[in-house]
Amino acid sequence: MHLDVLDLQKFYYRSALGRAAQKVIRDELVSVWPEAKGQMVVGFGFAVPLLRPFLKDARRVIGLMPGPQGVMPWPPEGQNHSVLCEDTLWPIETGHVDKLVLLHGLETTEQPSALLEEVWRVLGPGGRAVFIVPNRAGIWSRSDATPFGYGRPYSLGQLEAQLRKHRFVTQRTLSALYQPPSSRRLWRKSASLLEKVGHNLPFFAAGGVLMVEVSKQVAAPTRPGLGEAVKRPLKALEGIAGAKKPKPETA
Repeated sequence: MHLDVLDLQKFYYRSALGRAAQKVIRDELVSVWPEAKGQMVVGFGFAVPLLRPFLKDARRVIGLMPGPQGVMPWPPEGQNHSVLCEDTLWPIETGHVDKLVLLHGLETTEQPSALLEEVWRVLGPGGRAVFIVPNRAGIWSRSDATPFGYGRPYSLGQLEAQLRKHRFVTQRTLSALYQPPSSRRLWRKSASLLEKVGHNLPFFAAGGVLMVEVSKQVAAPTRPGLGEAVKRPLKALEGIAGAKKPKPETA
């Protein structure tokens, strides 16, 4: 079940822990996608905190928010980029999206397979998507003090298998949020250090969230039988080469 947009807004924009989580995940995303000049960038779930770096150079930025969650205007300044939609019916043309990120989308939907099909539909050939989900082995998925304690947490193997089943090709895997999901002052002060140290810990047991980048690879269309047809001689010319030339008439 999707979380309420007001609770997500309160966590990411009004709590120290939420702002810290937002920064860590956004920095990791920017390291994967340093630019999106002239591209169409879309977020689904509650991904708008991660989309701000792309507002300047992207051709278009859209924040899709599922109906059960609710929608809020974003960004607070300027033109609105957020849209209310159904989980499996997005107001986007097929094959137009260059980059897509899902945060609090896959683990909370009641129709994960149909959602992944919709992701496949809107991505263009070679388009990239980043799925951000709670890590089953991390401590963030075990605490309901943050949005990562809700929905279905994943192991890396589970997530990659589900994405592979829907024809996505994994390009990169990351882990983030090594700091504890606590608002205590001690942990807030040491958050940056813990994030640096965490990158040296075993991947599968460390971070609070998993981040998997995938691509949509579409095979080039083939034309069955064309090769064979070209190899065959033209029957219309058969017999010409072997035909006997007529003898010249004599006077």
